Amino acid sequence: MRTPIDAVDGRLLQALTRDPRATVVALAEEVGLTRNTVQARLARLEERGVLDTFERRIDPAALGYPLTAYVTVRVVQRELGPVAAALARIPEVLEVQGLSGEADLLVQVVARDADDLYRIAGLLLATEGVERTTTSLVMRRLVDYRLTPLLERVAGKPEPRTR
Repeated sequence: MRTPIDAVDGRLLQALTRDPRATVVALAEEVGLTRNTVQARLARLEERGVLDTFERRIDPAALGYPLTAYVTVRVVQRELGPVAAALARIPEVLEVQGLSGEADLLVQVVARDADDLYRIAGLLLATEGVERTTTSLVMRRLVDYRLTPLLERVAGKPEPRTR
């Protein structure tokens, strides 16, 4: 379990979230720290695993994959590692999460159309060690992935009052 970040790191991450291309000097000016302090804090955040890859979020639809689906997968427990490795080799698999409960894995996939989704679901089901799958098509994204509210809390920005 990671040690939580402090308010200064929270403000630094907020600035980085607002402008991912900001230079260390620009971040230092925005947060009110020296360049060396910002550089040291960023390095420490990377070492601790707080900062993940800087891969830009690209809409899969722009690449010809307008359908998104989540597939729950039940696997033979001793085959979990090989199943995860096999799923990682399928280009349309964007993410795999290990779960507790009825299903063992939650797999996010993208597809070109319904026939392509059927093909991908078949690949998942044909993976050695997979016992069962259930596919749910995403109809609409209601809340985008976000961390800003949590960063605001950590950085000490007052939370809006609710009624």
